[in-house]
Amino acid sequence: MPKIIVLDELAPEGMELLAAAEGVSVEVKTGLKGDDLRDALANADGAICRSGVKITAASLEGNRRLKAIVRAGVGTDNIDKHAATRLGIVVMNTPAGNTLSTAEHTFALMLALSRNIAPAYQSLCQGQWNRSSFTGTQLADKTLGIVGLGRIGLEVAKRARAFGMRVLGFDPFLTAERAAELGIEPIAVVADMFPHIDYLTVHTPLTSETENLINLDTLEVLKPGARLINCARGGIYNEAALVAGLKSGKLAGVALDVFAEEPCKNSELFGMPGVLCTPHLGASTDEAQTQVAVEAVELLTKFLRNGEIRHAVNVAAVDPKTLESLRGFLDVAYRLGLFMAQWSSGEGITGCRLTYRGEVAARDTKLLTAAFCTGLLQSAMEEPVNLVNAHVLLQERGIEVATQTRSERSDFSSAITTEITTTRSTFLAEATLFGENMPRLIRLGEYRLEAYLDGVLMIFRHQDVPGIVGTVGTALGRHHVNIGQMAVGRASKQQGGQAIGVMNLDTPPSAEAMREISQHPAIDGVDIIQLPSGGDLPAWLA
Repeated sequence: MPKIIVLDELAPEGMELLAAAEGVSVEVKTGLKGDDLRDALANADGAICRSGVKITAASLEGNRRLKAIVRAGVGTDNIDKHAATRLGIVVMNTPAGNTLSTAEHTFALMLALSRNIAPAYQSLCQGQWNRSSFTGTQLADKTLGIVGLGRIGLEVAKRARAFGMRVLGFDPFLTAERAAELGIEPIAVVADMFPHIDYLTVHTPLTSETENLINLDTLEVLKPGARLINCARGGIYNEAALVAGLKSGKLAGVALDVFAEEPCKNSELFGMPGVLCTPHLGASTDEAQTQVAVEAVELLTKFLRNGEIRHAVNVAAVDPKTLESLRGFLDVAYRLGLFMAQWSSGEGITGCRLTYRGEVAARDTKLLTAAFCTGLLQSAMEEPVNLVNAHVLLQERGIEVATQTRSERSDFSSAITTEITTTRSTFLAEATLFGENMPRLIRLGEYRLEAYLDGVLMIFRHQDVPGIVGTVGTALGRHHVNIGQMAVGRASKQQGGQAIGVMNLDTPPSAEAMREISQHPAIDGVDIIQLPSGGDLPAWLA
């Protein structure tokens, strides 16, 4: 029975849903660090967390059991995604649950900053009545710049439009046509909006491109008197630059809900005029916490139950329908990877190329490529290899995987061709799918054939002369090895050249049998390749 560990407090509705989930056991352990966290993760199949726990590479070191981590919330900065990916662990988040709450908090900060709400109230608490000291500015007719127009950014834009604001927006994946529909003026380069905006808000992840988006240099091009709001990720605004901008008068105000280091209990910004800060409250509403908790539980239980992957941040989404529709070709790609790893054994692989031809070229070839990489590395790695980490593990070894698709058919409606380049030679194999679940090998190098892609395969290269098949069969029979299937192929239609044979054997031949066959003067080489039996699928596919 799969085990789920809950590492941070979840809303009661999420815990109730988790308790009612069939076929899983649940353990709640909050506040874990160091060895305690590593041990807890090593003994679970899935984990749910919020932002409190820090799942580092050390937390995941040596983990061979954990399959998925779900963050009840949007940000996954507290999870080492590279380490998780390398171990084949899917990392998912719940991007929709806190959308409205975060958008509303952004607007609450913008309004409070504009009308000096916090200092005005504080003055009342101190027995003062200084109306003239807290004159503010209205939002109507002001220009708001939004960096990142995903779910939250678009909700902020809607509210800004309702307040009569002009909205400039930057997002490389929002078309000009869609922006026009939403009443947003698209900006091609972020810095181009800076001289024109009265307010700036950001709604992006913290990446190398967004880190220190506002710094001492960009302060120079901002419109004087601009107000900056950040409810996304700490580090997008350089906090030292914000302090400098406030002191110089370049900035009229700063409102932060997130900080570069959290929890943040001491900052030069705290107490400065024109500053309003909250302790990461963007998603801290009853509604948001309920939604992200419920969504996190649903994501994890569906993944453990049927392999469905949604909202993953380190692997392509896979839903059960896609998995089912591709199951046959995923098996073909996986078996080709296993086959090529053994056929090229002993030679250092330097590159791989996959070509998808025919109907399969229109399918999810990224998923098929991941299945091939999984098979290619299956026997070479001590750690588990699956669809999540196989490509990364290859890249770490300097092996690039190139792919191409061709819509035209060859002799079959669909085919996958794999080409492995090694330090000494090149190996090529092509396969297809008969029916829904019968992988077939249809090409080896220049040789065309049709062979079963399962079980024990004996491949022998030979001169195309009479008696070879009988000689091999007799030798195998003498050593009590039964032949299940057989296929042969010629390099050309001409007789007497080079040929290849593929036999599916019930059991691997002994070393003595291999020596006897190899010593035949017309046989140039013999290889044994072992694949799963027909119908046997890896755990991630079954």
